[in-house]
Amino acid sequence: MRAVAQRVSSAEVRVDAERVSAMGEGLLAFVGVGHDDSARQADELARRLVQLRIFNDDAGRMNHSLLDIGGTLGVVSQFTLFGDARQGRRPFFGDAAPAEQAAPLIERLIAAAEGLGVRTVSGRFQATMEVGLVNVGPVTLLLDTDKRF
Repeated sequence: MRAVAQRVSSAEVRVDAERVSAMGEGLLAFVGVGHDDSARQADELARRLVQLRIFNDDAGRMNHSLLDIGGTLGVVSQFTLFGDARQGRRPFFGDAAPAEQAAPLIERLIAAAEGLGVRTVSGRFQATMEVGLVNVGPVTLLLDTDKRF
């Protein structure tokens, strides 16, 4: 699984002009599922997102996690994270998991994060979403359970 994680002061997701989720301070993660991913990767990514120390302590250093600040984890599924644009002009999405495999793994990630004690919100799977966010820092990190980057 892959994620683009952004430290935010607020974020919201809209589908057809309807707000489906909103959050305050926390971490917004755009998450892609690969065809080789399983529950193990969903649990690992949830743990990494929840424990990622990217929030400032009193000295202004990034030493706190979502658990430390009581922040929210926002999860937005995004199959395009597995797009390969190294050749040509049209990305290849063959490494992305099909929807019937990806949806339960996104739900597993959300449940695992909640099980670790973090409030979560999410987008709507397979919907065309409008995501608004205020990135603080800016802080943006790439995570990959296969540690490709």
